[in-house]
Amino acid sequence: MRPVPFAPPRWLHSPHLQTILASVLPRRFFVARRARALVAASRDVILDCGDGVRLLGHHAVAPRGGRELVVLLHGWEGSAESQYVLSCAAYLYERGFDIFRLNLRDHGPTHHLNPELFHSCRIAEVVGAVREVGRLFPTQRLALVGYSLGGNFALRVAVRAPAAGIALARAIAICPVLDPAHTMQRLERGVWLYRRYFVLKWRRSLLKKRQAWPDLYDLDDLLARPGLTAMTEQLVRRYSGYGDIDSYLAGYAITGSALEPLMVRSHLLIALDDPIIPAEDLERLSAPVALTIEPTAHGGHCGFLDRIDRESWADRRVHELLNEP
Repeated sequence: MRPVPFAPPRWLHSPHLQTILASVLPRRFFVARRARALVAASRDVILDCGDGVRLLGHHAVAPRGGRELVVLLHGWEGSAESQYVLSCAAYLYERGFDIFRLNLRDHGPTHHLNPELFHSCRIAEVVGAVREVGRLFPTQRLALVGYSLGGNFALRVAVRAPAAGIALARAIAICPVLDPAHTMQRLERGVWLYRRYFVLKWRRSLLKKRQAWPDLYDLDDLLARPGLTAMTEQLVRRYSGYGDIDSYLAGYAITGSALEPLMVRSHLLIALDDPIIPAEDLERLSAPVALTIEPTAHGGHCGFLDRIDRESWADRRVHELLNEP
C-alpha cells in the first residue's frame, strides 16, 4: 500500500493540528458559510429502519442534481452537523449531488426517538436506514460515505447491502475504526485531549438520553465511571446484550475476515499518522477485490486539510471517486 498524494503545507504536517483544526474556529466559520445553501435546502426525514427503530436524516436536493444521492455518516458522538460531514456535503451539493445526512441513534437531536441506548454493534438499523433511503429515492444511484465510526458502519453496510436488497453503487470510508479494541487502547493511552473530548461528549449524550427517557434510565453508575474503558464495560454489561467488553468490541471490528464477503465497490481513505486509528491495523484487513485502500502520509483523524478556508483534500478525493465510472 503506497501512500496516495496528499501534500499539505509543512505547518499542517502535525496529525494533531490536522485533527483539531478540522473542527474548530476559524474553519468552523468557513464550513458554515460554504454549507449555507445545503443546510437551507435540507429537509428532515424520519426513517423507518425496521423493528420499530426510527432514525433522523436531512435530505437536500441539489439545484442541478438528480443523478446520484450520497448518504453521509458521521463518527461517534458527532452528528449530521459535524464539520467534516458539512464540508464534504456542501462540496458535493455544489457539484450536483443530492445529499442525505444521517444521524445515528442518540446522535444529534435524536435521543427521544428510540428507547434503547446506542451502541456500535447496532448495524441492522443502519442497514435498514440506507435501505429505506434507497426505497424513498429509487431512481438515483446510491453511494455511502462515512467518517471514523461512520466509516466503519459504511463498510459493514456495504458488506450486507446485496443481501439486504440495497442497490449500493459505492461506499467510501474515511479514517474508519478498524479494530475497536486497539482504538480504545490508543484513546486511553494516547494524548489526553482526545480521551477527554469523547468522555465529555458521551456523558452529555447520556444525560440527554436520561432526560428523554427518565423512567428507563438513571445512568448514574455509567456516568460515574472514570474513563472510556470503564464506561464501555458498564454499557456492555447492562445495555448491550454482549457478555463482556471483548466480545462487544470484536462485534464491530472490520479486521480479520469481516470484509471478505464485500462485493460493493469500496474505498478506504486513512492517514498513516492518524492519532486515533492505529494504521498498523490495515495489515489485518481482508483484501477483497472490491476494496481499495488509499493511505496518506499525513492527514490526522478526518482532517486532510491543505488550507483551512476551503474544502479538504478528502472532500475532493470523495468527489473524484464518486465520478469514476
